[in-house]
Amino acid sequence: MRLAASVTVAAGELPYHTCMRLLLVEDDARIARFVARGLEEQSYAVDVVANGNDALYHVEINDYDLVILDVLIPGKDGFATCRDMRARGKRVPILMLTARDAVDDRITGLDSGADDYLTKPFEFGELLARLRALLRRPNELRPALIIVGDLTLDTAAQCARRGERTISLTAKEYALLEFLARNAGRVVGRSEIAEHVWDETFDSFSNLIEVYVNRLRRKIGNDDGAPLLQTRRGSGYILVASPSSEGATAGRTGGAAPPARKFHA
Repeated sequence: MRLAASVTVAAGELPYHTCMRLLLVEDDARIARFVARGLEEQSYAVDVVANGNDALYHVEINDYDLVILDVLIPGKDGFATCRDMRARGKRVPILMLTARDAVDDRITGLDSGADDYLTKPFEFGELLARLRALLRRPNELRPALIIVGDLTLDTAAQCARRGERTISLTAKEYALLEFLARNAGRVVGRSEIAEHVWDETFDSFSNLIEVYVNRLRRKIGNDDGAPLLQTRRGSGYILVASPSSEGATAGRTGGAAPPARKFHA
C-alpha cells in the first residue's frame, strides 16, 4: 500500500478537515498504524479499532466526525457494520476501504450506507482529499481562513499569526487553537475539547488540556494588552476578540466593527 507518514497539501487546496475526531476500523495493524499516524500529523484525532463490534460500541459512546471503515474485518464485516450504524440512526459520514475493486462490491458498500468508497492500494493524498470532501458535506463549508480579532489562522498551511507576528505551534497546539477559533465567542468545556482534539486514550483526570491552553496563551500573547484566550472558571475556555482589536478594525473600515470571528474561503 502506498502510504506516507506525512503529506504536504498542495497550494490552493482547502483542507476542511482539521480539528476532527475520526474512527478508523482496520484489522491490519500495519495499515492502521500508518494511516493513523499520517492522519494525526494532519491534526486529526484518531481512534483505532479492529472489528465491527468494537466499531459499533465506539460510535455509541463517542461523537465522531467521520468513520473510515475497512470491509474485510473480523466477525461482522464492513458492509454489515455500516448497515448497523445507519439502522441505529448514526449519520456520521462513512468512507469504506477495501481491496475489492469489483463494481458490485462498490455498489454493495454504497447501498449499505457508505458515503464514499476507496480501494486498496491507495495514495494517502487521495484519502485526505476524500476525507475533506466528506467532512464538508453535512455542515457549512469550513473556511480556509479564520480571523478572531487580530488573530488569523490559515487552515491550508496550518499556521497562525497575531497581527504581523507568526506564532510557532506544534500540531496539537494548532488543532486546539483552531477548535477554539471555530467556536470563538462561545465557552468550550474540557469534555468538548477532549472529544474533538484528543483521542480515546486521553486521560480525563489529567491536566493536559490546561497545560496546552497555558502554552497557547503564552504563545498568542497579549499584544494589545487584552488576552484573546480566556478561562471561565468552572466552565471552560473562550477565545474572544479584544475590544481594541475590534475598534481598530472599525477605524480602518470607517464604520461599525464587524463580528469578531470572520471566515474566508
